[in-house]
Amino acid sequence: MPLSMLSAENEVAYIVTYVVIVAAIALLIAAGVRGVMRRKYRFTAPHKHMSAGRFIALGFAGVIFFGSLLLYLPITHRPGASVSYIEALFTSTSAVCVTGLTAFDTYDTYNFLGQLVIIILIQIGGLGIASVGVGIIAISGRRANIRDRYLVKEALNYDSFSGIIGLLRWVLMATLLFESVGAVLSIISFSRDYDFWRAVWMGIFHSISSFNNAGFDIVGGGAGLAPYADDVYMNVITTLLIIFGGLGFYAMQEIVTKRSFKRLSLNTKVAVSTTIALIVGGTLLLRLTNDISWLGAFFTSVSARTAGFQTVILGEFTSAGLLVVTILMFIGTSPGSTGGGVKTTTFFVLIRSITSIITNRDIGAFKRKFSNKTVFKAFLIFVTAMMVCVISTLILCITEPELEFMQILFEVVSAFSTCGLSTGVTASITPIGKLVLVSTMFIGRIGPLTAVTLLAVSPPPSVSRPEESISIG
Repeated sequence: MPLSMLSAENEVAYIVTYVVIVAAIALLIAAGVRGVMRRKYRFTAPHKHMSAGRFIALGFAGVIFFGSLLLYLPITHRPGASVSYIEALFTSTSAVCVTGLTAFDTYDTYNFLGQLVIIILIQIGGLGIASVGVGIIAISGRRANIRDRYLVKEALNYDSFSGIIGLLRWVLMATLLFESVGAVLSIISFSRDYDFWRAVWMGIFHSISSFNNAGFDIVGGGAGLAPYADDVYMNVITTLLIIFGGLGFYAMQEIVTKRSFKRLSLNTKVAVSTTIALIVGGTLLLRLTNDISWLGAFFTSVSARTAGFQTVILGEFTSAGLLVVTILMFIGTSPGSTGGGVKTTTFFVLIRSITSIITNRDIGAFKRKFSNKTVFKAFLIFVTAMMVCVISTLILCITEPELEFMQILFEVVSAFSTCGLSTGVTASITPIGKLVLVSTMFIGRIGPLTAVTLLAVSPPPSVSRPEESISIG
């Protein structure tokens, strides 16, 4: 409730209450940072009885909760704007999970302080809780222990302990470089339509949101980036930030250091080739199935893979066009990136597995064979992701009977893949439906496998059982 709608006494009470809450949050954060710097209390190291996955999930949940409190404060709202706690929780989850789904226009609802909270949540969510925490240690020059390194390894989806702290330093430096350059270039574009300080803030906000594949914008009026639909300069800047942010930090490091496709690791080759194929294929399919320009098709193809910016009205897309966007959202970006989805490498392994079975060849690519563990993990991620989307869609079909099935499915896949694209129905979804999407975004951000491990229990003693075949297919 905005302060302008309260009596003088209630206004004072609200202000005092929220000041206490903000002060408490600030003290907790300060205590955590101070503890890390002194190496006495490690909020970056999991408890000895807690897995890394559970610790990372709890970290995300904690940031989402504190963010929701801040975004619920009237001091973060514009005069006359009213935000319920469910909406604040939805926005906080969308920011931390770098999704971009919103129940209202960000600029029209939140003032500068609210927008600042959102962009901080996006930055933390994009880099990851463990990366931010251990990054403080790395920058301070202190030595990270094995638990710190393990957390970063899990957070960045890296397959080795070797060079993990060096990679983290590179991640922080690359993020600062890309976002700084992106901000300067974006400011040039925004300065054509806005005054200097507004353009500066919009450029910074847009650059961070784009590189982290978040999809939040502060253009205002609920138009998104539609006013820049024909601006080639703005489209190119945004898509480049999205592509590099979604390529994966390890892949970017290899591209910069090795400078030759032949010298790249199998993981980076797969990520780069699949990314290019999806962008080109998505552009062609969207142009053929919808009445949009080539620039609009290209931008949507890039943005659909978890960025969530819109220069065209998706509600006017054909069913075929919406299906293409849904598939692109579900696949998402590459491992170790700021984006979501089942990941390009998972999709590539699944396709290669199917073609290898048909041709009766080994499952692999680029003169390398995939391990059985890799193939099994890819199928497990795909099936788990499908189950999450099916269950969420089923629940929303019950709670939102007035919406069409394609609208619900699109919204669910957008939430799971942390994309943020919408056909325009987010605001009309009920509080229960928003909570379902909050859960879906959270699972999509931490990853379906991590979500499964949260429910895992200690296995019973291993017992050898007789083997028997069943009919399949």
